[in-house]
Amino acid sequence: MTFRFEDPAAEFVLAVERVFGRPPRVLDGSRAVLVGGVKLQLEAGERELWLIETHGPLEQRLAMVEVREDIEAALHTAKEQLHDG
Repeated sequence: MTFRFEDPAAEFVLAVERVFGRPPRVLDGSRAVLVGGVKLQLEAGERELWLIETHGPLEQRLAMVEVREDIEAALHTAKEQLHDG
């Protein structure tokens, strides 16, 4: 018997690098990464992608993007929100 596990968070770090064009700094066991001064964090069972601005130890949540089926699509939406905001 063969088991197959799918973990959207495992693809998260690689997808961030593809979408943002640079390797992110991995935080919190691949559920959060730092890209520039913005932390991208998966929450709620990988269904929510939070954009969090960091200022040293202080954090401010900027927006949340719903992750439906494709983490990369959510990351493209997050990137657009960062550039528009």
